[in-house]
Amino acid sequence: MNLESFKNQKILLLGKTRAFSDEEFRSQLKTYMIEITKEPSDPFLYVLEGRMQTPYEQNLLDELYEMKKYEFLSIDEFEKLVAQGIDSDVLLMSLKLSNDKERLKAFLQNECITDELFFKLLKNYKWSGEDFFDNDDNRDVTAALIERFYENIERNHNVQFATTGLIHLISQTDNTDLLEVISELEPVKFHPKIKVLLATHPKTPKKVLKRFLKEGEAEVLEAIYTNESLDHTLAKTLIDDENVARKLAENITLNQEMFSLLSKYVIHLARNTTLDATMQRYLLALDDEKVDENLAQNSSLTSENLEVLYKKSSNLHPYILQNKATPKALLKSAFADENNHVFLAKNEATPQEILTKLYELSKSDILLELARNENTPVDLLYQMQLDSRFERAVRTNAAFGKYIQTQNIGWL
Repeated sequence: MNLESFKNQKILLLGKTRAFSDEEFRSQLKTYMIEITKEPSDPFLYVLEGRMQTPYEQNLLDELYEMKKYEFLSIDEFEKLVAQGIDSDVLLMSLKLSNDKERLKAFLQNECITDELFFKLLKNYKWSGEDFFDNDDNRDVTAALIERFYENIERNHNVQFATTGLIHLISQTDNTDLLEVISELEPVKFHPKIKVLLATHPKTPKKVLKRFLKEGEAEVLEAIYTNESLDHTLAKTLIDDENVARKLAENITLNQEMFSLLSKYVIHLARNTTLDATMQRYLLALDDEKVDENLAQNSSLTSENLEVLYKKSSNLHPYILQNKATPKALLKSAFADENNHVFLAKNEATPQEILTKLYELSKSDILLELARNENTPVDLLYQMQLDSRFERAVRTNAAFGKYIQTQNIGWL
């Protein structure tokens, strides 16, 4: 069903519109030669059930139902049809010629319009050189933006009225069109943190990053260089600068071509968590102490390669035993040497049975690391929080905090 289905019809509206003002509603329907009437004496076939009906309208609605002569329409569903029928080019031209800011704002606050139209309208909004919440209009438009796209906004009361709401929105979205539109908003200039967040976001469009590169803000550039999802074509234009190339070697998602192009920065490549097994073997074959040290700390290293490094040098043991990728069998066998205990206590991949054995040793340096370890059994964390030496570490342990919230039992 679309508005064409109601062409040349007269529709009785009982109550009020919801998403559109009465004037805008009637204006949009004129395009389809649809007339809205409030008079039941007029000839009509359709009844539109609006909001805030008067007692008289409610009684009339009951009577009309009993007559079984009319088709009844929901105002919410009908307004969605109206929104779908909007010619965006005509609307944008009308708004541009009239310079009607209130009308533009009303459309931006209209939940029925498509995201595509919302983005087009937002690009035409004038912020008057002020920040997101510096005046009432800017506040309303920013709130509409956040409210439209923020996930589970009903659980985050008033988040649409804070700049942090916009920051959280950027962090949670994968909508490339949304990220592009936000990057173009004038008030972003007041918030370097937003540009940095966009520069590091894996879904920020290439053209946005190219614009940021041209603008040359140091903090934003640094963020781009560490963006693991940086477009390879764009990255190739940056590798002539050795300082930049080192950052790219450490952070960018690698394929064989990029690995080859950055191959002289082996120490930085050894830190890159997107190394595949072939790349890892190439770096291992260099037999470079510094490269090996960085590989030993790389969480993407294969079990086989970690074991090769473990056998290669005892100097690498502290790094390998703290690496989450280290095979559990190796971690268990390492418990036999007490020199390894602190490193095992730090590793969240260490099996809980080993963590429990470490706890039973009652050594303060080991207990502190266990208090920080998110894999330490909860019952042990409960015991350690009673000790003032470890209380703070337990309280700041994210896994323990999450457990407490889940159980809803509060702190002891």
